[in-house]
Amino acid sequence: MIWFMLKRLLMLIPVILGVVLVVYILSYIAPGDPARTILGEAAAPEAIEALREEMGLNDPLLVQYGRFVINAAQLDFGTSYQTGRSVFTEIAARFPNTMQLAGMGIVLALILGIPLGILSAIKQYTPFDFGATFFGLLGVSIPNFWLGLMMIIVFTVTLQWFPATGFTDPIQWIMPTIAIGTNSSAIIMRMTRSSMLECIRQDYIRTARAKGQKESVVIFRHALRNALIPVITTAGLSFGFLLGGAVLTETIFAIPGVGSFLVSAILNRDFAVVRGGVVLIAVSFTVVNLFVDILYAFIDPRIRSQYR
Repeated sequence: MIWFMLKRLLMLIPVILGVVLVVYILSYIAPGDPARTILGEAAAPEAIEALREEMGLNDPLLVQYGRFVINAAQLDFGTSYQTGRSVFTEIAARFPNTMQLAGMGIVLALILGIPLGILSAIKQYTPFDFGATFFGLLGVSIPNFWLGLMMIIVFTVTLQWFPATGFTDPIQWIMPTIAIGTNSSAIIMRMTRSSMLECIRQDYIRTARAKGQKESVVIFRHALRNALIPVITTAGLSFGFLLGGAVLTETIFAIPGVGSFLVSAILNRDFAVVRGGVVLIAVSFTVVNLFVDILYAFIDPRIRSQYR
């Protein structure tokens, strides 16, 4: 297992470097001049050129990229053009809110998706199955930003039950969590149902029932445990996508997270913040995938035996 974990950690390095390269190229070719953004439109051309030289913006792309990678390895992503503070400091202050929002979203998705998927598979072609399938299709089809706006109109403007902004009080967590977690819960429900249907038709399930074991033991100990591998994969990918999808949700509900900060940075051509934020999200995504791979071995003994 240790060699497996080390191998997976080494595989993360080229992935992260590739993501950083793509982000850096996109920010390099994007319109806008960081030096002009800092000094303002009325700045003299000589002052802009001097600042570009000081910031290293006149260097070749590969030189700038290499310098950024070396600094990023030391958690130095540069200075924000908007605030004048360290990018890492700005992102670190907001990242816990983004992680909390994504975490609550995936927890909601698991709480709703897995039980609905199990019951839908057990009660196949019943009204409950049709209702759960309809929920899955509806959840996948509704964009989270539209759902967030509709909840604000209904529960804030009309009913005045929940506040539309903020993220300090538990009552302020309800609508953002539902908005960001509904799509993932529908995806997990559909995957759980499909995987459970495949497992409960296997010979070992019929053997367990023939031995007289309780239906709950057959479902949860034998079928569900073998059906969890694709469900865990889906949940891990969904959590990674929630980190990126939090951009829209944080903007709609005015949550002080990395997503809303990135939107503001993009609008203000603050490329240092954009690069730092995207790199942090990419690293988080790859770490989640590593955790999912390790979790496989604890759930399925067949996978664990390969690394002994």
